[in-house]
Amino acid sequence: MHEVQAVVATAEKAPVTLATIQVPDPGPGEALIDVKACGVCHTDLHYREGAINDEFPFLLGHEAAGIVAAVGDAVTGVAPGDYVVLAWRAPCGTCRACRKGQPHYCFDSGNATQKMTLDGVELSPALGIGAFAEKTLVAASQCVKVDPAAPPEAAGLIGCGVMAGFGAAVNTGEVQRGETVAVFGCGGVGDAAIMGAAVAGARRVIAVDIDPRKLEWAREFGATDTVDASKEDPVEAIKALTDDLGVDVAIEAVGRPETLVQAFYSRDLAGRLVLVGVPDPSMTFELPMIELFGRGGALKPSWYGDCLPTRDFPILIDHHLSGRIDLNRFVSETIGLDQVEEAFHRMEAGEVLRSVVVL
Repeated sequence: MHEVQAVVATAEKAPVTLATIQVPDPGPGEALIDVKACGVCHTDLHYREGAINDEFPFLLGHEAAGIVAAVGDAVTGVAPGDYVVLAWRAPCGTCRACRKGQPHYCFDSGNATQKMTLDGVELSPALGIGAFAEKTLVAASQCVKVDPAAPPEAAGLIGCGVMAGFGAAVNTGEVQRGETVAVFGCGGVGDAAIMGAAVAGARRVIAVDIDPRKLEWAREFGATDTVDASKEDPVEAIKALTDDLGVDVAIEAVGRPETLVQAFYSRDLAGRLVLVGVPDPSMTFELPMIELFGRGGALKPSWYGDCLPTRDFPILIDHHLSGRIDLNRFVSETIGLDQVEEAFHRMEAGEVLRSVVVL
């Protein structure tokens, strides 16, 4: 048993606390990880706010890179000393989605069996990871080996936000060379979608936001055009930039009904609409059925960028190391474990793309 410092959400909407938790040695199929860096993601805030479920207390953090400290019995994929990025979806290979050849939809993703605890109370690790901690316990299948030349504060971001956005463009949206793309919402996920669209060869990538600062950031990731939705109708602006046609792919990275409807109408006929922004469970949206039928195309939710972590994480790391993408651009600041609550406030204010806890 290991006693380590960790960030815990003990009650709905209450500030997070730094506490000493207990982490077991790994059992069969498990791995103990020395966490080196973990990004502060909106999903962690959703957990703190009680918007995911009410299984408090939560051990927050899930966007992480680290070193394998120990493995349990029957683990063959990783070994102590391996440099890994943690994945919150680890396809099981046997559920109905995996058997159909759709492991990116896996319905029985691997997680550690043993529980980490706080003074004897079981913790619920965020997305099955819980990496705002000096050590965490995960299923070994959640550990994806990557090139150790990539710094952990950048590499860890692939574990959630960067992969979600990049995959929304490349995997879910299937952006093709020469296509046009609009991305609604230019936070970390939206900028990763912009980056993915640019890498895929889109000839025009239109960034949409209401924050001029975020629109400037979007250009750094490959946006060719920007639309300030606080000053003009984004649908009409997008049409003006695409010969009055609309885009081939519209990606909604906000998770709100009004931006989803705007993205829907910003498409060309038979265009694809991708929803990667995570909505509040209470949200609904309304569309005339004739518009849904008459415009054709596809409406596709994107879960984790429809990625296969063992395939896609190393690819993104290789792109970073070769200079095709720059993961360091996502890192606005590095912080300690005791600064996560303040980082949540900066994230809500739109002051950062990612704060990253470095251990």
